[in-house]
Amino acid sequence: MAEGFQEIKSLNLPEIEAELLEIWDAENTFVQSVRARDGGPTFTFYEGPPTANGRPGIHHVLGRTIKDVFCRYKTLKGFRVERKGGWDTHGLPVEIEVEKELGLDGRAQVEAYGIEAFNRACRDSVLRYKKEWDELTRRIAYWVDLDDPYVTFETRYIESVWWLIKEIHARDLLYQGHKIQWYSPGSGTVLSSHEVSLGYEEVSDPSVYVRFRSRDDETLSFLAWTTTPWTLISNVAVVVGEDIDYVVVQVDDERLILAAARLDIFDGEFTVIAHHKGRDLIGRAYEPLFRVDGVDYPEHAWRVYAADYVTVEEGTGLVHIAPAFGAEDYEVGREAGLPVVNPVAPDGRFDRTAGLVAGDWFKDADKKIIRDLKDRGLLFKRSQYIHNYPHDWRKGTPLMSYPVESWFIRTTAVKDRLVGLNQKVDWYPPAIRDGRFGHWLENNVDWALSRKRFWGTPLPIWLSDAPDSSYFEVIGSIAELRAKCDASLPADDAIDLHRPFVDELTWAAPDGGTMRRVPDVLDVWFDSGAMPFAQWHYPFENRDAFERNFPADFICEGIDQTRGWFYTLHAIATLVKDD
Repeated sequence: MAEGFQEIKSLNLPEIEAELLEIWDAENTFVQSVRARDGGPTFTFYEGPPTANGRPGIHHVLGRTIKDVFCRYKTLKGFRVERKGGWDTHGLPVEIEVEKELGLDGRAQVEAYGIEAFNRACRDSVLRYKKEWDELTRRIAYWVDLDDPYVTFETRYIESVWWLIKEIHARDLLYQGHKIQWYSPGSGTVLSSHEVSLGYEEVSDPSVYVRFRSRDDETLSFLAWTTTPWTLISNVAVVVGEDIDYVVVQVDDERLILAAARLDIFDGEFTVIAHHKGRDLIGRAYEPLFRVDGVDYPEHAWRVYAADYVTVEEGTGLVHIAPAFGAEDYEVGREAGLPVVNPVAPDGRFDRTAGLVAGDWFKDADKKIIRDLKDRGLLFKRSQYIHNYPHDWRKGTPLMSYPVESWFIRTTAVKDRLVGLNQKVDWYPPAIRDGRFGHWLENNVDWALSRKRFWGTPLPIWLSDAPDSSYFEVIGSIAELRAKCDASLPADDAIDLHRPFVDELTWAAPDGGTMRRVPDVLDVWFDSGAMPFAQWHYPFENRDAFERNFPADFICEGIDQTRGWFYTLHAIATLVKDD
């Protein structure tokens, strides 16, 4: 044993490594290992695409080693294992880096700089570290085809992505909607549910109990609780649970209404003087906390309504409602005909109509609002609340629930199929199938597809600009686009389907208007989830290669990709191929 160890120590391992790599390069060993299995059964491996505008790290070595072991083992067992490399080249990480390099801050400055020039800089940026990635791949002996990788910004790849969107639309699963969504004011765009799940952080937010003074009796207040004081500027209602037990409590010279189960919020003495069911409180009016300039508040604003989601597990059993800043709030407001009061601009700052907090970043407004409520005698109690709150997983800024018009894929329509097909997946560890991933699918929401950004696959949707028109067309190929506006298109090999080129393509609408492309780009996760199709430029070519390699036999990525790349692969395959 000792002699063998000494013999190993005497070897020049770096020199042996270099010699072996030179032999593999000269003999094209990797390609030969694949070709040697021609005619054998296929074992399909999907490579998750890294973004090459950052250097590889040690964690990439571990992941790629595991991938390589499985692929080599299956090759030794007689399988033909094609391994196509790939690069994820669109999206916010690229834009953020380029903005910093160009000294730009936010979308307004990008637009002033020029979308064409900005996207050109993004293209130049995305593969700047490709040499380092290739060298790492070579040095750790990770066998994957980097000579013909799929690249998400290439026209062929984008065309396949457009075809997928067209297929999804043909199944009546694509729609435009105005919803309250998780929105990143830091990057100026909405995030899909799987993106939101990647950015939760534990934070400490102000927890405030606020008096909503009864309009009929200034000594009586409805006591509501919130951890987002900044939304109080837009309050239009308070909701209760119809069947919840409420009490009127005498504290010194005032009376407070709250749930009977939440009396533990009081630190001192109090006396319960009356009991009510939630339904008894419906319709009661209170004095507004704030008014936003220019809003026409109806008579039925600032009243008590009922909602079935109210609980007594936290707070007071009364919930303040700001329809602009919460999906549940929005539904309550819609049913009651209440206004959506939104004085927060897309950059996350209150506009001039907000008065007290005009110009403030939404999270910074908390302090001013709390101080104002205290000065007016409306703040009953304050503490800190530690909880998990979503942040922009790329930029780090807090998200807000925000009213945004977006394009969606109706993934809820295929939820049962998503859940069913997940049962056919062999997960390691197995508990992920019914745990982390299974629970995620059970709570599926429609996929918010569009992003109000610049460097990404343009959404292939053209709308008629005729007054009151809802007519739109989805373009699924360059040939189809050429048929619409042939005179505007160069030869196929010279077409760049990015903004702003595609924004300028128009044609006559059947309703008398002009068809103009929506300015949004696609969720970059759709790009990466489209790789089983787009890496082969399917269905425009390589049909046999696609059919031979779909679906995958082996995928290996970090646990964080469960709700990222794994989900988008699963969702797109289900939506388009039901497999």
